[in-house]
Amino acid sequence: MSIELPSILKEILRKKELRVEQAKREHPLDELKGAVRDLPATKDFVGAISAPGRISIVAEMKRRSPSRGLIREPFDVEEIQRAYEAGGADAFSILTEEDFFGGSLETLSRVRRLSGKPLLRKDFIVDPYQIFEARVAGSDAVLLIAAALHPETFEELQSLCKELGMATLLEVHNLEELEAALACPEGIIGINNRDLHTFEVRLETTLRLKDYVPPDRVVVSESGIQGPNDIRRLAAAGIRAFLIGEYFMRADDIAGAVQDLKEALLPALRSAA
Repeated sequence: MSIELPSILKEILRKKELRVEQAKREHPLDELKGAVRDLPATKDFVGAISAPGRISIVAEMKRRSPSRGLIREPFDVEEIQRAYEAGGADAFSILTEEDFFGGSLETLSRVRRLSGKPLLRKDFIVDPYQIFEARVAGSDAVLLIAAALHPETFEELQSLCKELGMATLLEVHNLEELEAALACPEGIIGINNRDLHTFEVRLETTLRLKDYVPPDRVVVSESGIQGPNDIRRLAAAGIRAFLIGEYFMRADDIAGAVQDLKEALLPALRSAA
């Protein structure tokens, strides 16, 4: 994008590029391509979060973040997965960025072995190699961040995901990024409510940008949802899918927190019926 990248994003991308180069040495691309040929079909991530007459929650596994520090410790992947399943989450988002979020591809692979839910790899994707990594690890969808990619690369990576049978969540923070995402012929539009420069969270970001999204594109509101009132507000404006991490990760009863938000959405479902 043409705007100045936030310094934290620059640092994350720099570290990520180094990690990708290391991964290529350890597991060459041809090795990953060979592994992909033997994999079963991906699960329907788009269908899981866009079924008519439903409001959907993508529940995120997130240990820490640069803006909020440590979020959950101990971080028991199996316990979190069971709680999300019990609470009724429709799909999972797995943070796999290592240096700033404490994630890993192994976490994604573990959840794949445990769960039949569709999985999103949430990371800072800068190279086609990472798309193959995600597919081999068991991902059904990949996050692509408009602020981190040139428009041409954005479309190239989205096309590769489609070729490998994976959905894409195209993350935007402003109108310029949204225009780049909409230039891709397909892909879920993820509107991130967190400003990358200030880390300030404003739900108004989703409320403002959603009006520019064509009705045939699925919209997911990301970041900053802190309880039933927030989710009711977004649902009342027509948002039907939500990616939520920190709110669940800080909960003593994760399953109960998911259930509470699901119940908070019932009035929106009734009014839309």
